[in-house]
Amino acid sequence: MALSWSMSRTNRAVAAVGVLAVAWATSGTVALSSGTSAAAVSRSVSAAVDPALSGLSGTVHVVVQGARNAESTVVRMGGTITHDLPLIDGFSASVPARAIARIAKLPGVRAITKDTPVTVMAAPMTNLGGTHPQDVYQQVVGADDLQAAGDNGHGVSVAIIDTGVSSMADTSSRLVSIAQDPLGLTHANCINFAGDGTCTDKYGHGTFLAGLIAGTGAASGGQYAGVAPGAKIVSVKIAGADGSSDVSTIIAALQWVIAFKNTYNIKVVNLSLGTNATQSYQLSPLDYAVEKVWNAGIVAVVSASNLGPGPGTIDKPADDPYVITVGAIDDSGTATLNDDTFPAFSGQGPTAADGLAKPDVVAPGVGLISLAAPGAAITTNFPPAMAPPYRQGSGTSMSTAVVSGLVADMLSANPSWSPDRVKYALMSTAQPDATSDPMSVGAGLVNGYAALSAPAGLANQGITPGTGLGSLQLDRGTVDVVLNGLGGILNPGALTGEITANLTPWNALTMLIATFTGSSWWGSSWWGSSWWGSSWWGSSWWGSSWWGSSWWGSSWWGAAWYGAWQ
Repeated sequence: MALSWSMSRTNRAVAAVGVLAVAWATSGTVALSSGTSAAAVSRSVSAAVDPALSGLSGTVHVVVQGARNAESTVVRMGGTITHDLPLIDGFSASVPARAIARIAKLPGVRAITKDTPVTVMAAPMTNLGGTHPQDVYQQVVGADDLQAAGDNGHGVSVAIIDTGVSSMADTSSRLVSIAQDPLGLTHANCINFAGDGTCTDKYGHGTFLAGLIAGTGAASGGQYAGVAPGAKIVSVKIAGADGSSDVSTIIAALQWVIAFKNTYNIKVVNLSLGTNATQSYQLSPLDYAVEKVWNAGIVAVVSASNLGPGPGTIDKPADDPYVITVGAIDDSGTATLNDDTFPAFSGQGPTAADGLAKPDVVAPGVGLISLAAPGAAITTNFPPAMAPPYRQGSGTSMSTAVVSGLVADMLSANPSWSPDRVKYALMSTAQPDATSDPMSVGAGLVNGYAALSAPAGLANQGITPGTGLGSLQLDRGTVDVVLNGLGGILNPGALTGEITANLTPWNALTMLIATFTGSSWWGSSWWGSSWWGSSWWGSSWWGSSWWGSSWWGSSWWGAAWYGAWQ
């Protein structure tokens, strides 16, 4: 699957990115009950219906998720299909308000969301006005207390596997120079798996996350600094201007992080992406890859997804029991918790394949302020409301970046802490917030400063690890990357089956289970020249009807599957 970046939607000043946007219990492994699967839970409840649809009359615009085969029935009920949405196995439609309850009962329908350019989050973002809005998320998660104590991420590198990080005033001093060859003769500000020949973020997602994690705030006098402004950023670029990538590319990126963790002092990896695949974590190659990262001593922080509301909407690899899976809350622009709400976009457990409790924790993920990458697709198509170089964004991508920065701060204070200790400390000191539903908020809202005083304990004890011996194709989920221009000829087929994005057969024993070091990486099968060509990275999304003008300003652009930017 081309990955879905985890973001959400907000108010009418927010525009959603109409591309295939790259996309929990103390130990994170509690099942619902013996023999109970997430699928059974889903079948036992009606479709989740957006509260914004309650009490409406006349014709309403909705996004129906999880049942494209229901289109004909909706038409018979007096509705009109406005867009097919194969990415979510759904569609958008104009329907009589009185028919919504009946649509919710149709077989396979998972969620019905109001489709309109106004907020469908629990609280409108009316407190975010002005060109220099305040941002309180650092107070909410205890990052301000950590930094006051001198724990600002110093001595820690955070690998951001994403669309790249543009060098800007807030990031230039944080970016690690990375060797591009085994002799170290050439260096760049990223390791590039995207094949576009530049470390610059042409999409705009990775730079925003980098600002939240380790931005210095140089362009704002420190006002909009990140959670860990003393940390270093290792940019692992896996997608170009269209934001698409492949599971095999993410696995290669994770393997690179393991291989060079000592070279670049990588202690945290941020994964604000995922697929909607439902292969069990015990078989999944992608889940196995993040477990290898975890076992290598690197804390893997992964976004839950923006596929909510509803059970079973946790992305892969966020469904892996080892990693820290992060959902979102809306802090309503205040440091107090009594007005916090749970945004409908945030993915909810249990996990679809294994029935595990997720997310593990939540953090603020609505209306956060960070960097707008100059010239990037998001910046160009959706000009920021704020003065450059800042903008606002919402989604579990953003809440995940906040936690990654928080972990960097914690490791500044306790460099010897293992990933299991970090996870336990965060979960055992998390505060109840927004809702009492553990399948929505896990252990609760993180507080990194409180986590430093957590009781003794380790997470993930007694978990059955994955094997990685399942299907690469099943990890892609429902959408495959289509390759353009292979050898100068358009490949009529998608990247499917047991083949990687560098067009080599997938072999878990040699490509995933083997342990790479920095020196052995250069001779491995991952380091093939075909990764670096431009033949595969620009998928058919770019320039296709998905990216066409029909998306911009259309009636359904606010759907929760796409990035929210202000």
